[in-house]
Amino acid sequence: MGSSRTMLLWVLQALLALLLPTLLTQGEARRSGGLQTHNTSRPALQKLSDHLLTNYRKDVRPVRDWRKPTTVSIDVIVYAILSVDEKNQVLTTYIWYRQYWMDEFLQWNPEDFDNITKLSIPTDSIWVPDILINEFVDVGKSPDIPYVYVRHHGEVQNYKPLQVVTACSLDIYNFPFDVQNCSLTFTSWLHNIQDINISLWRLPEMVKSDKSVFMNQGEWELLGVLTQFREFSIESNDCYAEMKFYVVIRRRPLFYVVSLLLPSIFLMVMDIVGFYLPPESGERVSFKITLLLGYSVFLIIVSDTLPATAIGTPLIGKVFLGKLGVARNWRMAPSHLLCVCPPPTPLLGCTGVYFVVCMALLVISLAETIFIVRLVHKQDLQQPVPVWLRHVVLEKVALLLCLGEQPASHRHPAPSQATKTDDCTDVGNHCSPLGGPRDSDKTLRGRSNPPPPPREASLAVRGLLQELASIRHFLEKREESREVARDWLRVGSVLDRLLFRIYLLAVLAYSITLVTLWSIWQYS
Repeated sequence: MGSSRTMLLWVLQALLALLLPTLLTQGEARRSGGLQTHNTSRPALQKLSDHLLTNYRKDVRPVRDWRKPTTVSIDVIVYAILSVDEKNQVLTTYIWYRQYWMDEFLQWNPEDFDNITKLSIPTDSIWVPDILINEFVDVGKSPDIPYVYVRHHGEVQNYKPLQVVTACSLDIYNFPFDVQNCSLTFTSWLHNIQDINISLWRLPEMVKSDKSVFMNQGEWELLGVLTQFREFSIESNDCYAEMKFYVVIRRRPLFYVVSLLLPSIFLMVMDIVGFYLPPESGERVSFKITLLLGYSVFLIIVSDTLPATAIGTPLIGKVFLGKLGVARNWRMAPSHLLCVCPPPTPLLGCTGVYFVVCMALLVISLAETIFIVRLVHKQDLQQPVPVWLRHVVLEKVALLLCLGEQPASHRHPAPSQATKTDDCTDVGNHCSPLGGPRDSDKTLRGRSNPPPPPREASLAVRGLLQELASIRHFLEKREESREVARDWLRVGSVLDRLLFRIYLLAVLAYSITLVTLWSIWQYS
């Protein structure tokens, strides 16, 4: 019994020893098959991402030879001009920024990873060049793009939209026909040109004429984007690379022409029409003063519309005449990259002195009206027109203006009252041109005529004659004064015509000059 049990245990151990290796082999095979099935089920993008980023160091420039610089190619496409702040000298633009560089540690064979040639990976996981814009003054509200594209040969493409708030030297002296040129300077803040070099992604001609995505319905019109590469050094041994993009924009002046210039033109037209009011009526002075007051109120309203800077005001609000140079902020790229030319600058900044010249013309018109009204104003003690003035104005100037020879009265001095009353008798009632009262009495007595009437009747007739002589003298003086006033009125009318034509010629010449220069500025 004991031997049979021992025999059975030995048989079981032998069978276990024979079957255990087989079971272990099958388990290992089953386990390895499961793992292999699990590995073959992983996506190719994950395997490629793990392959690239497992041992990647993002804090080191991705080159195998440290002597080789990393060249970063950049590109800028202007999408919109958001605002132009002339007072703070700030330009806000919205651009599409693109850059690419070669990363030698992000390369793979597409055949090993399901023919994948392009992969998007997080920006925070790889090395990114420290290229900034020098003119940055504020952080814009730009969307965050956390990924970049990597190609199989190591090219990294970084595309992102940027709201750029930059400092710009805005020149508003030609407002509202001004052209602004603001630069966006891209450079590495730390690395010199031996580490990071900058190049242009596209040809300069393509960058300059690219307006495919620009929003063209705002106040500003994009003329072009000019490019310029430059190397500069801060210290003797360090040289840096920078790429400048000159954004050249032009203001659309239609709104300002309608809201600022046309009302001023209408007031000037009314000032010209006011010359047809008679100068002797006195209404012209009040009309001109009303126009001048209205124009002053208009300028107060305009002052809130005109742009202002800390260093000056636009020439449309200047108070002096002057020569203009080329816009100071028109800093262009080299001549071989430049096709957009600045507008021709006139010798006289007409838009700059527009409001001031209009105000000056209104003041001159008012002064001319006051002079003419004072000239033709009737006064009791007004002196006669001098002979030389009568000859120059009523003959020469009237003939020059094709008014014909003005009628002029040639008066003789009226006899004085004393001369008229000397011929009257003291006691008689007759005035004789041949002699005095004594001769009359002698003649009458010599002829034995009747005696003269009573003394009382003679005194009454004498008083009546004196009253008549006084009335005659008053009427002659009044007629003489009226004739003098008419002479001054003729002189004033001729001078008013002369000054009006000179004023009209000045306004027409100024208007033609303005229209010509504005047309040149607008369509140049």
